[in-house]
Amino acid sequence: PETGRGQNHAQLQNQSGADEYGCTLNELKTLMEFRGAEGIQKIKECFEDTNGLCKRLKTSPSDGKCLNERPEELDNRRAVFGQNLIPPKKPKTFIELVWEAVQDVTLIILIVAALISLGLSFYKPPGNTGHSCVPPEFALGGGGEEGAAGWIESAAILGSVLVVVLVTAINDYTKEKQFRGLQNKIEQEQKFATIRNGQIVEISVADIVVGDITQVKYGDLLPADGIIIQSNDLKVDESSLTGESDHVKKGLAVDPFMLAGTHVMEGSGKMVVTAVGVNSQTGIIFSLLGASDHDAEKLNFTFFSDEPTENSRADGQINHDHGGQEMIPLTERVGDAPEEEEGEETDGEPKKKKSRRKEQSVLQAKLTKLAVQIGYGGFFVAILTVVILIIIFCAEVFGKYNQEWKSECTSVYVQYFVKFFIIGVTVLVVAVPEGLPLAVTISLAFSVMKMMEDNNLVRHLDACETMGNATAICSDKTGTLTTNRMTVVECYLAGKHYSNGLPKHSDLPANVLQPLVTGISVNSAYTSKVLPADKEGGQPMQIGNKTECALLGFVSDVGRDYESIRQDITEEKLFKVYTFNSVRKSMSTVIQNEDGSFRLYTKGASEIVLKKCTSILDQSGESIKFTVADRNQMVKDVIENMAGNGLRTIALAYRDFPADSPPDWEQENSVVSNLTCVGITGIEDPVRPEVPDAIIKCQRAGITVRMVTGDNVNTARSIAAKCGIINPQDDILVMDGKEFNRRIRNSKGEVSARFHGIEQSRLDAVWPKLRVLARSSPTDKHTLVKGIIDSTVTPVREVVAVTGDGTNDGPALKKADVGFAMGIAGTDVAKEASDIILTDDNFTSIVKAVKWGRNVYDSIAKFLQFQLTVNVVAVIVAFLGACILKDSPLKAVQMLWVNLIMDTLASLALATEQPTDALLLRKPYGRNKALISRTMMKNILGHAFYQLIVIFVLLFAGDVLFDIDSGRGLSLHSTPTQHFTIVFNVFVLMQIFNEINARRIHGENVFNGVFTNPIFCCILIGTFILQVLLLKCTTKNSLAVVLWVIIVEFGGQAFTTTGLSLSQWLWCVFLGMFELVWGQIVSSIPNKNLPKFLSVSIGKSEPEVDPALRGEAEDTVPDLTDQNLRRGQILWFRGLNRIQQQVK
Repeated sequence: PETGRGQNHAQLQNQSGADEYGCTLNELKTLMEFRGAEGIQKIKECFEDTNGLCKRLKTSPSDGKCLNERPEELDNRRAVFGQNLIPPKKPKTFIELVWEAVQDVTLIILIVAALISLGLSFYKPPGNTGHSCVPPEFALGGGGEEGAAGWIESAAILGSVLVVVLVTAINDYTKEKQFRGLQNKIEQEQKFATIRNGQIVEISVADIVVGDITQVKYGDLLPADGIIIQSNDLKVDESSLTGESDHVKKGLAVDPFMLAGTHVMEGSGKMVVTAVGVNSQTGIIFSLLGASDHDAEKLNFTFFSDEPTENSRADGQINHDHGGQEMIPLTERVGDAPEEEEGEETDGEPKKKKSRRKEQSVLQAKLTKLAVQIGYGGFFVAILTVVILIIIFCAEVFGKYNQEWKSECTSVYVQYFVKFFIIGVTVLVVAVPEGLPLAVTISLAFSVMKMMEDNNLVRHLDACETMGNATAICSDKTGTLTTNRMTVVECYLAGKHYSNGLPKHSDLPANVLQPLVTGISVNSAYTSKVLPADKEGGQPMQIGNKTECALLGFVSDVGRDYESIRQDITEEKLFKVYTFNSVRKSMSTVIQNEDGSFRLYTKGASEIVLKKCTSILDQSGESIKFTVADRNQMVKDVIENMAGNGLRTIALAYRDFPADSPPDWEQENSVVSNLTCVGITGIEDPVRPEVPDAIIKCQRAGITVRMVTGDNVNTARSIAAKCGIINPQDDILVMDGKEFNRRIRNSKGEVSARFHGIEQSRLDAVWPKLRVLARSSPTDKHTLVKGIIDSTVTPVREVVAVTGDGTNDGPALKKADVGFAMGIAGTDVAKEASDIILTDDNFTSIVKAVKWGRNVYDSIAKFLQFQLTVNVVAVIVAFLGACILKDSPLKAVQMLWVNLIMDTLASLALATEQPTDALLLRKPYGRNKALISRTMMKNILGHAFYQLIVIFVLLFAGDVLFDIDSGRGLSLHSTPTQHFTIVFNVFVLMQIFNEINARRIHGENVFNGVFTNPIFCCILIGTFILQVLLLKCTTKNSLAVVLWVIIVEFGGQAFTTTGLSLSQWLWCVFLGMFELVWGQIVSSIPNKNLPKFLSVSIGKSEPEVDPALRGEAEDTVPDLTDQNLRRGQILWFRGLNRIQQQVK
C-alpha cells in the first residue's frame, strides 16, 4: 500500500508538471543523466535548445522573471518538482545513546560483579548460616537487621551505574543538540546568487526551485542540478561524483550539464535549475543508499559542511552522522590525482591505501599516551589487590584455622571472592580519571561556543586545542592583515603619474578614457558592484571582488557610470572571457563591435601584463611603441614607487582584432599578447589598525608570522613592515615565488617522486628566515607549509596554521595543522578544506584562537592536576586498606559517587576558565613537552602526601582521637560506622578545597581571578556555606555540598555512611580547609630542587615520524582502536575514543 501511494503521488506530480509546465519531473531527471554531445542532442530533441527549456519551465533566461505571475508560484514549483532538501538520517534516540553509554568496560564489570554479589546476598546454605565456614573475624553480617541488608551495597552500585549511564547519555544528547544548533546557524548563512524578476538576490540554497536562473562563479559549490544558458571559460571539478580529477569544461556547445555537489574551479556563467533535492543526481544516489553513514562514506562525496543537523539539508549538504562534528573527507585534494586504492599495484609493487586521518593533535597524542600509562598502572594495582586479598583470606581460613573446603560453604566463599573482586574494581575505578573525557568535552564545547563570539567558527574540535601549540602562521595579506576596503589612490595614465589626486574625465584624452572606462566596466565580474552608502555620510558598499570594486569606484571618480556601459554590453554579449586564476594572474574579456571586429580588454598584475604589451597610449591618446627599456623604466619609476607605498598595482590594456581574420580564441597565449597599455592603477588596502599589536602578541608568544601573498614583492614588503612582520634590523628573507622555487628545487629543476622535485634540505635553508613570500601561487603556499611541517631542523615539529580564501588554497589548508578560511571573501571550497572559518576575515581573530587553544590545554592540565591527586590518594588508600584491613576504607559505591559528582563539577569548574592575555606571554608547549610538568607533579605529590597522612591517621587513630567505635576489621555487611564515615567525609572535603589549588598550574596565585568564572564561584560558595547547611539551610548554588551532606547524613546503608555530630563536622571542615594552607607551602618549594624525571614521559607524545617515511604514509596516525591494547587496561578508553571521534 505504501509503495502504491508513493507511485500514485509521483504520477500526480508528473501529470501536474506536464499540464502546467510542459515538462515532467521524470523528463528533467532523465535529461540530467546525459553528458556532453549526447546530452546536447537530447536537449535539441526534447526542447530545441536551452531557451526552449526555459520557455517550458516558464522562466525568462535573461532576467529570471517567472512567466506565471502569481504569489504562490514558488510553492507550486516545490510541490511539482520538489524542494531543495534531502531528508537527513534520523538522529540517534536517547535509548540508543543509553545503550552506547552502557558499553563501557568498567561499567560492565561493575554490573556483573554487583549482580553476582546481589544474588549471593540472598542465598543461604541449608542448615548453615555461614559462621561455621569462616573464622569469627571473617563472619558474615554484623547482626540484626543491618547484617541482613547485604544486598543494599550491590543495589547501590547498580543505582550508581544507572546514574552514570544516564548522565553520559544526557550529556551526549545535549552535545548533539548543541552541534545541530551550530550547524543550523551555518546553514542559514549559506546563500547562492539567483536572478529573480530582473534582480540578483542572495537566497538560501534551500529556497532554490526548479526554473530559477542562478549565477555560478569561481569557487562555488553547486546547490542543484542545472543546464548552462551562458558561460565564460567555465570549468568544473566533478571528482566528487565521477572520481575523475580533471576539470570538465562547461558550455552550451561542449557540456551544459551542471551537477549538485560539484565545484566551479574557473570561470562564471548562468544556469537554469532543472533538479533539486532528492531529484538531483546526487540526491538520487543518496536516496537509493538511504543516506546511511556507511554507504555515504563509501561514496566519499565532498560537501561544504561537516556537522550533523536536525533539519533537512539543502542538496549538496548531505547529512552523514549525528554523533558530533565528523568531517566528510575530500574525495581528493584539489589538483591532486586520485589516491591509489588498496590492492592496486604501482611499478609492480602493491600500494597500501592512504589514510585521510590527520596526525593527532598535541593534546590528543599526550592524552592517549597518558591513558595507556594510567591504564597499565591501575590494572596492575587492581589485580595485585585482588590477589593479595584472596591469598590473605585463603591463608587464614585454610591455613591458620585449618578449615577444609566444604561444599555447603562454597556460596559463602564465592561471596567473599566477589567482594574482593569488587574491591579490585574499586581500585581500578579510582585509578583512572574517568572525568577526563568529560572535561575534554566540556572544555572544547565551551571554547567552541565562546570562539563563535570571537569570530571563529570551529568546524573541527581538535583545531581549537591545536592552535594553542601553533608555532607558525602563514597568513594572506588582503582582507586578513588589511581592511579589504580597496580604493584607487594613484594612477599612471596618458604618460602622467597622478600621485596626489585622481584625474577627472576632462583631464584625459578620449582615446584613453574610452578603453579605460569600458575596459574596467566589462572586464570585471558583473557580480562586482559599488552601491550607494546605506546611511548618510557612510562609504559606498562594495559587493563582490574588492579589487574590481576599487576599479569600478575609480570609474565613478573619473566621472563616468559603469552601469550604463553594462546595460549596453550585457553579460550575454561578451564574446569570450578568460577569467582570473592563480596561473594567469589576469583577466581578459573579448567583445564584438558592431562592425564585426573584436576588442580584447585585459587587467591584471602589472609586471605580467606589461610583459605582453608592445605599445602604450601617450599624452594625446595615440598608441606609441613600448620597448623593453620603456617597460623597465616604468617598473622602476611607477610600479616600484607605488609598491613602495604599499599599493597593489594593476595594469590595464587592450587589443583590437579585425572582423575578417579573427584568431583561434582557444589559443590564449597568442590572443593575450601584443597588447596596448592603457595605464597603471595603484590600489590602497590599508592595514587593519589592530593588526600590528596582534603581530607583536604572536611574536611574544613564540609564533612566527609569515605573509604569503600574490602581490608585488615591494607591496608585500611595505605592508609587512607596517604590520610588524619584518623589522629593518632582523636577519630575514623577503622573496617572490620565482626566487623561492629557484632556491628550493634541485639544479635540474626536475620533479622527483618523493616531494615534487623539492629538496627538503634546500627548503630548510630558506623557510626559517622567510617572512614574506610574494607573487606566490597556491602550489608555492602548499610547498612552504609541507616543507615547514616535514622539517627536522627545529628540536620539535612546527605546528603550522594557514589562512586561505581561494579554491586553490584547498591543498595548503588541508595540509596545515589548522586551516583558516575567510568567512566573507572565502570560497565554498576553501571553507570546506578548513578547520576554522574566520567570520570577520581578521587576523586578530586568529590570535584569539591561539589564546583559546592554550586555554583549552591549560584547562585540561588543571583538571588532570586535580583529578590525579584524587586518584593517587584513593588508589593508595584503597590498596593499603584492602591489604591491611582486608577491606577498602573507600567503598565501590562511594568512589562511584565521588567520580560522578566530583568529576562532573570539577570538570565544569576547571574546564571553563576564561583565557587571559598572560597565556600569550609564554612559548608553545610543543609536542615533546610532558603534559604533566614538574610544577604539576610537585602539586600532585605534595597534596597527595598531606591527604594520605590525614587519611591514614584517621584510619588507624581516628577512633581514639574522636572517641568513637573503630570501623576496622568489621565483618561483611556490617553496620556503617562514624569512623569510616569521617574518613570518607574528610577525603571528599579535601578534594573540594583542593579544587582552588588546582586553578593554577604554573605556580601563580590560586586566588587571582577566582571571581571571573561564575561556575567555579558557585562551587566555591557551596563549600563556604557548609556551616549554614549544618543549620538546615540550603542554597541553590551549593548543590554538590547539599547532595554530599545528604549522602553522609541520610545515605545510610546504601553509601555505607552514618550521621556525624557538629564537632565531627567542624573537624572535617578544618582538615579540608587546611588544604589551602598546605597548597601555599607546596608552591613555595622551588622547582629547581625537584628531579627532572618527575615530568619525563608522563603523557609525553610519541616521537615524530621520520619525514622520509611521511611520503609513504602521509598524515597517517594509527587509530587508538588499532593498537593491541586490552580494553581492561584502559578503563576510560571508550570515553576517550568517543571524544576523539568527536574531535576529528
